[in-house]
Amino acid sequence: MKPNEPCFAVIFTSTRTPGDHGYAAASERMMELVSQQPGFLGIDSIRGEDGVGITISYWHSEAAILAWREHPEHREIQARGRAQWYSAFHTRVCRVEREYRFGQ
Repeated sequence: MKPNEPCFAVIFTSTRTPGDHGYAAASERMMELVSQQPGFLGIDSIRGEDGVGITISYWHSEAAILAWREHPEHREIQARGRAQWYSAFHTRVCRVEREYRFGQ
């Protein structure tokens, strides 16, 4: 992502259920798959020891976000997330107008 390039951000805040139950492998696969999606610009993610996590993905357009949301393999993982890996989650879509950086 180029500095100060307008884009869109999807903010996914979640609370994990206890245990892995295939989560790590699915997460790795989703990272592999999303990086191949047209319009995908990058991702930031962090999860605390309490199971609460925030993942922010950056996209060139809303159309690219919608295409990813509807990707068949991603849809399967979304369903597993609701059924097995998350006790709660919240998704927000925002337009990033500008950014500021310090350091790297």
